[in-house]
Amino acid sequence: MLVELLESPRSAVESRVSDRGFWRRALPLLALLACVTRAPSFVQPLWNPDEGYLAVQARILADGGELYETVVDRKPPFVPWLYEAAFAVFGSGSLTSVRVLAVVAQLSTAVLLASLARRRWGDRAGRTAGVLYLLASIGLNPEDAQAATFEVFMLPCTAAAMWCADRRRWGAAGAAVACAFLAKQTGGAVLVPVVWLLYRHGAPRTDLVRLGVGAALPVLSVALLTDPAGFLFWTVTGSGAYASFTGSELHVLGRGLTNTAILAVACAGLIPPVVRVLRIARTGSAELWLWGASSAAAVLLGFHFFGHYYLQLIPPIALLATAALQILPRDRLVKAVLTSACCCTLFLAWGLLAPRPDLTHAQRLAAAVAHRTDPGDRVLVWGIHPEIYWLADRTPASRFLTAGLLTNYSGGRNGPQVGEKYAVEGAWPAFRAEMSAHPPTLVVDDSHDKPYAPERVPTLRRLLAGGYEEVGVVDGAVLYARERG
Repeated sequence: MLVELLESPRSAVESRVSDRGFWRRALPLLALLACVTRAPSFVQPLWNPDEGYLAVQARILADGGELYETVVDRKPPFVPWLYEAAFAVFGSGSLTSVRVLAVVAQLSTAVLLASLARRRWGDRAGRTAGVLYLLASIGLNPEDAQAATFEVFMLPCTAAAMWCADRRRWGAAGAAVACAFLAKQTGGAVLVPVVWLLYRHGAPRTDLVRLGVGAALPVLSVALLTDPAGFLFWTVTGSGAYASFTGSELHVLGRGLTNTAILAVACAGLIPPVVRVLRIARTGSAELWLWGASSAAAVLLGFHFFGHYYLQLIPPIALLATAALQILPRDRLVKAVLTSACCCTLFLAWGLLAPRPDLTHAQRLAAAVAHRTDPGDRVLVWGIHPEIYWLADRTPASRFLTAGLLTNYSGGRNGPQVGEKYAVEGAWPAFRAEMSAHPPTLVVDDSHDKPYAPERVPTLRRLLAGGYEEVGVVDGAVLYARERG
């Protein structure tokens, strides 16, 4: 007993020294990798319409707007609030502040994965998991991988949920699941492996209650902070038409296969070890497989297959590869890291050198809008590029920042389920009320003869015919100014 008492404190001290030594070496490496892999994100002023949507939302909220009332989206509020906070501190004229936060988010995810792997398989596995994750984290089209959007800020929350569950901190695990959900609904899929860990550990019923309360309280609190009915509608019940495979099936399937192939290239160093180990031994770690499977189900949910959806798969893949590499010879680890580094270099070059014709189009339109309107004027951009509002620094005339919410064109639908009757429930009465109360000074028809063009949308066609005249064309987009009379 005396020996145990004497040795126990020394073991704890040695453990703390070992922890400090590991992180003193690992953290600078992971931080450097996070900065390098995210470097392309700072090259472009804006990467995709989601960033534009969030930037416009943040400005509206900063001016006293209310989420799910003054401005609406099919997403929970965590990321719009994050943008609003970053803009409040650093200004809204640039996305640099949220790009820095995205670097921090990716670094946090890598650190949590490294900690998970180190606890299970040792120091080398910890470094391996963090490095492999960061090398694969940009393995998609740069518009998806480099943008500071929902999935990037969701990932550290999902990793934190697994980290807490692995340490049987069930209340904290539930809170992390809630944060993942509040960043993006599909983040809640991590609850599946968390519950499995709870079951595997044989935790008592009180721990299940802690997990449930930890998950429920943040979500309920956010619902009360916004509008409970609006929160429920926009995040859960109001997306039936959006989450449908009907319409443009071949187009959507092609997108899914393309993005799957791109991610497979990025994970060329991770997938072979997992496949190799599956052939020769059981890897165990059922919760990692459940994490991967639930993430895959989240990617499939809604049948849109956008590239940024696939980011959710990378953390469990990185951990599964790390687990497999513990069984295989050391040369396999070297091969996996070198292959991942080469693939990462390829995607870095893509991000740094790829042209952005959509951004150029949006910038030209924004310049035209700014030239033809005054700062206090309201503008309606009828299209799928809400970033035009942000680039032009003009106030949207409607809470609906894209035509997708009013026509169901969202997600690349270009088939039969596009039109006024497929809009979000209650959207057109609200839109007509907005146009009547505050008619836009300028309307930009950026539809380019797509299925939501004005000639196919009676309400918009009547709006233009009832007091607007064509005043110009920019890159195929038609500008209409309100007639003076």
